[in-house]
Amino acid sequence: MVRTRDSTETRGKLLAAARDVIRAKGYTATSVDDICAAAGLTKGSFFHHFDSKEALGIAAVEAFEAMAETLFGAAPYQASEDPRERIFGYVDLRIAMLTGEISQYTCLIGTTVQEIYQTHPALRATCDRMLSEHVGMLTRDLAAAKARYAPAAPWKPESVGYFMQCVLQGGFIFTKAQQNASVAAASLRHLRAYLETLLGQPKNRKRKERS
Repeated sequence: MVRTRDSTETRGKLLAAARDVIRAKGYTATSVDDICAAAGLTKGSFFHHFDSKEALGIAAVEAFEAMAETLFGAAPYQASEDPRERIFGYVDLRIAMLTGEISQYTCLIGTTVQEIYQTHPALRATCDRMLSEHVGMLTRDLAAAKARYAPAAPWKPESVGYFMQCVLQGGFIFTKAQQNASVAAASLRHLRAYLETLLGQPKNRKRKERS
């Protein structure tokens, strides 16, 4: 039992180290030695759990998406029964998260796939699946909000979900390029305004704008 717990903890340390180092340095520039050093573990421990850096990369992006699901699933806006409020709450939270060290709030999956999309097909496919699953989470609320507030509108919830992620990932690129999050924050505010044109404004937001 102790060995199982220790093995799980070791694997978790490697995944956390891969998440942080790859977000800071990029996938290609990150070596197995870098990950082991960040985790405080030996290469023997690494290869006990993973056959290669790519195998760790696949596990790391899967763990990152699971972490994101937990984070957003437990966010305060999820308590709202109104799917439109949950969509706006997601965007507002994303804006609020744009603080601190850039590598800590940008996306491991987006960072990885930009580098490896031609060279590591299995890892690319995993990144695609993880990004698409996150879009699926948004699509469920978008579909429910559309049914309630814009049932006759021609737009498709899934397409809008992908658009939301395009804005977010593009914002992360400019954040890295300019070393600040001002473009990402402004782009997400534009996204929120656009979503209001699709779904209408919540009553409490209208009251705030009039006051």
